[in-house]
Order: sequence, then structure tokens, then C-alpha cells
Amino acid sequence: MSSTFSFIVLTYNEEIHLSRLLDSLTGLDAQVYILDSGSTDSTLSIANTYGATVLTHPFENHPRQWDFALKNFDIQTPWVICLDADHVVTPELKAQLLAFKDEDYAGVDGIYFSRKNYFKGRWIKHGGYYPFYMLKMFRFDKGYSDLNEAMDHRFIVPGKTVIWKDGHLLEENLKENNIRFWIEKHNRYSDLVAHEEVERMQKIRLQTIQPKFRGSPDERTAWLKQLWWQLPLYVRPMIYFIYRFIFRLGILDGRDGTIFHFLQGYWFRLVVDIKIDEINRQKGLTKQTQHWVSPVKFVFSFLALFLVFYYFNILFFGLTSPGNNYNAFLADHLNYIQWLRQFLLDSSTAIIKMFGFTAINNNYELLVAGRGTIRLVYSCLGLGVISFFAAFVIAYPKPLVRKIIFLVSGIVAIEIINIIRFVLLAIFWNKRSPQIIDHHTLFNIIIYILICFSLYLWIKEPSKS
Repeated sequence: MSSTFSFIVLTYNEEIHLSRLLDSLTGLDAQVYILDSGSTDSTLSIANTYGATVLTHPFENHPRQWDFALKNFDIQTPWVICLDADHVVTPELKAQLLAFKDEDYAGVDGIYFSRKNYFKGRWIKHGGYYPFYMLKMFRFDKGYSDLNEAMDHRFIVPGKTVIWKDGHLLEENLKENNIRFWIEKHNRYSDLVAHEEVERMQKIRLQTIQPKFRGSPDERTAWLKQLWWQLPLYVRPMIYFIYRFIFRLGILDGRDGTIFHFLQGYWFRLVVDIKIDEINRQKGLTKQTQHWVSPVKFVFSFLALFLVFYYFNILFFGLTSPGNNYNAFLADHLNYIQWLRQFLLDSSTAIIKMFGFTAINNNYELLVAGRGTIRLVYSCLGLGVISFFAAFVIAYPKPLVRKIIFLVSGIVAIEIINIIRFVLLAIFWNKRSPQIIDHHTLFNIIIYILICFSLYLWIKEPSKS
């Protein structure tokens, strides 16, 4: 048996996963300890087949289960590796473990593994899910389970940590291929998270890890959690989903990835916020949510307004463009899309001339002498982000005058940034050089970041009657 590290695994009815995990550990010649919480399937039989040492303990939550395991197994190695039953050690990670020597890590208390998460057989590569580092290997006499977390479990070591980026730990819960299981599981988790957050509001529960944006992966997570707790309920799930799906490119994870990001990034967190609201009302702690007239009404109002604004613009563009549905009256007398395009062209042209360039424009194109031409198509006008911004501001419960002021100033700011983009493109953009990122995408990323930040400040600003 390995004299350097041992494995601890938590199980509960894991016959579908356990053999897969234990097979991936073969060749490491390490002792495996399994803490079971009352399996009724063949989990324990599989554990015995592989020669694992087994203890049973009633399940309360993951942090306490890991705490029990670390305190009650007779670990004889200086290092321990703590895994879930749905994990798999890849050959690359196994090679690193085979080459591991305690003396090479003098002064190191913990090692982060790089995780690949799978949902319905698909690797969730985007949306902030990769790379993702988990402290899974640590000195047995130094590491401990963080009992200040009710659900989002982690281990803590007092000293230095390192990250193994090359080998991977795969995580794929095959039970979650049945969406009913996933929903029921996360509904239970939402109870734990909601109660935990209410306790944090009341200063009953504190963070163990010191929050640091540029610290270890867990310190960075602790810092982000503090930011998350400051965001208003019901708004933060939407902000997080947009950030994850658009800015962190979760949209590239395909159909199953989209389902995962929506359920895990929006639905789960919305359920948590609803339950926090319910707990606060039951306990009379309404200060946190008193400014919410109707959270559900806000969410649906925002979505409805956004869809109306977004698709109305597309419909109007179709009616005012030559084609089968062309409407001459709208095109000649009420064409706000063409007015906006002309305003952007004229403003950009005027600024370019201020810098000493010769520039002219027609209804669609901007020409700069010696630099070339840029064409302002529909997607350049910023109507999509304006639709998002306007829908949010109108739906949010604030006094009407404050809404109007913020809405007008926000739209003006969006189009000022748009004009700056056109000026820079007209002067500096080389169409022949390879483009690392499309300028429409870059513009949308910048605008959405600024919108989310400004909305956050606007929401936090106290309303005056």
C-alpha cells in the first residue's frame, strides 16, 4: 500500500458510480476509506469487493459528513485525497499521483485538482465551469472540513497550496441524466442555501476563509460570495445567468449545456431567493426585501417587456426595409431606426473630422479618406442592449421620475459608447487583418458589463418618495 496518500469517499446508494471511481484508482496501490450514510443498494458490496474500509454514519450535510470521516478513519498516510463517488481520476492525474513524493512538497499543505464537470454526457466547458479548481488533496494532520458552510462544501488548510492544472478529476453524476432527480436534489440544496444565507444576514454564520480576489481559488470564491450576498434578491440570478451564459460563453456548450446553465445558474438561485424571502417574512425580517413590491411580478414584467421591445424593433426593421412586408408610410415618416442610424453616422463623421480626417456618410456607410468604409447594419445600432436596459428600468419598482432620468441617461450613454466604437473602427480597423474577436461581440460584452454595474448602483441607491 502507498505510504504517502489514502483516499476517502462518501457514498449513498452509489452502485452506479462506485465501481467506475474505484477502477480509476487501480494501480495507485492506495488504501480507500468509504463513509456510507445508509445505502440500500449494492454500494457496500462493491466497496468490500475492492477491499475498502467502510464506516457508516447518518447524513446531516456534506461538511459534517466529511468532518466525521476525517476524525474517525484511522488514516496512516501523511496525505489524504477526498473524493465523491461520482468522480473519476483521469490517467493524466493518476500519472501525477504515481510520481508524487512527499519530500517534493515540503512546506505545502494542500493541492488543488482541476475538475471537468459533465451534464447529460456533455463536458460543461464554458460559463465559468472550466478551469475549476478544487482542494482535494491535503496533509491529513493539517486539513479540515469547513463547518461554516451548509452546502457549498470545501476543505481548509492553514498553509501553502498549489494547483495541478494538467491532470483532471472528472465529475459526472449519472443519476442527473434523469432531470427529475436533478430538480429534486437541487430543491433540497436550495433549502440549505436559503437558511445559510439568512443566518449570514443575521451574522450568525461567518466565513472561515479569508476573502481575497487574488488569493487561492477558495479565497477568490469567498470574495465573490461576499459580493453575491450584497446583490438584491431576484435580480442577482438574472445577472449571474447573463454573465455566465453570455460573457463566460456558456452559450457555446450546446443544447444540454444551455439547459444546465439555465437550471444551475438561474432557476436554482431564483428558488433560493424565493425561499430566503419566505424565511424572512416568517421571521419578520422584512428589511431585506421590503422594497420588493412583487419579486415574481418584476421578473415576469422584465422578461415580457424585453421580449416586446426586442422583437418590436426587429418587426419594425422588417416593415421599413425593402421586401414583401415593406410599409412606405412607416419607412418615410416614422422610421426611428433610420433616424438613429443617421444620428450615429453624422455624429461619428463630425468627430472624425475634428481629428483632421476627411469623412462622409450616406444612409448606411461611413467613408474615411485613406482608411476605408464601415457599414452600420441593424446589429450595430445597440437596440438589443437598449431593449434589455429599458425593460429592466421600467419593470423595477422605483419612482417614475427616477426611472425616466436613469433610462434617458443610460440610453444616451450607450449610444455615446457606440459612437466612440464607430470612430475607432473607421480610423483604426483593418478589415484584412485576422480578427481575434468580432467588434459587435466586444461592444456587447463591454455594454452589458457597464449596464449590470450601473443597474447595481441604481438599485442600491435608496429611493426617496
